[in-house]
Amino acid sequence: MGAGHHHHGGHGHGQGHDHGHAHGHSHGQGSHGTAFAVAVLLNAGFVVAEVAASFISGSAALLADAGHNLGDVLSLLLAWGASVLAARPPSARYTYGLKSTSILAAMANAALLWVALGAVLIETLRRFWQPEPVNGWQMMAVAAIGIGINLASALLFAKGSKSDLNLRAAFQHLLADAVVSASVVFAGLAILLTGEQWIDPVASLIITLGLAWGSWDLLRDAIRMGLLAVPRHIDEVAVHGFLLAQTGVSAVHDLHIWPMSTTEVAFTAHLVMAEGHPGDAFVHALARELEQRFGIHHATIQIETAMAHDCHLHC
Repeated sequence: MGAGHHHHGGHGHGQGHDHGHAHGHSHGQGSHGTAFAVAVLLNAGFVVAEVAASFISGSAALLADAGHNLGDVLSLLLAWGASVLAARPPSARYTYGLKSTSILAAMANAALLWVALGAVLIETLRRFWQPEPVNGWQMMAVAAIGIGINLASALLFAKGSKSDLNLRAAFQHLLADAVVSASVVFAGLAILLTGEQWIDPVASLIITLGLAWGSWDLLRDAIRMGLLAVPRHIDEVAVHGFLLAQTGVSAVHDLHIWPMSTTEVAFTAHLVMAEGHPGDAFVHALARELEQRFGIHHATIQIETAMAHDCHLHC
């Protein structure tokens, strides 16, 4: 893995396996591409149908569902674009490639979803003041189709969603959509059984608030990544302890762990080793172990033989 990269030695870069990494990535992207294309087409077609149906049937709940599905199409397009860009190789100016587009996309998605929710909320409140007769059968039929489309689309992302926040966002959106469509079916049924028209805007309101609550988590995660916080699955204290426990290491400073994309983590640290530089093999082995133990892919380790005086960051 770390072979052939000894010229990094003096600085102690554990970057040896970078190339294998890039191939693995662009490889997975192709398969997601089809998933994105299918999901986007299905959902976009359905949004158009649903908006039309909401006017024909007079249902605000259907409109809320359409608003959510539209948020979905936008987020799928963003996630798709980000996954394509993230696979691009680094250039002289973008030395990380465009990996962080996936973080920007996750932030934009969450923001867009809130905008769509706001629009639906306004329409729903209008329906409270000006109730319109609702056709329950039409409502149920359209929403039932929605359940099928969303479940089918969600399955396309089930595999990738375990490891990638971007795909997880797409997966969760689609699953949430299926649940939302199901609640519209129930609302339609309730209207048919009771003949009460107010059920429709109430259902719409509940859906909108539920979605706002559900997407809060996504927004928070995305903003954390944008602020380069240590990724959730990594314990910074444990990493610090692990480095300090290495033979010959007397101090660790300038330790940084940050997300390069929604799936990859970068890392830098300065290790003070008074006995002298332990050699490249030590550095490569350490980088490999950081990857296996903590899931840190891009480790840059600097070895110092004397304690630096300008140790202003956590020593």
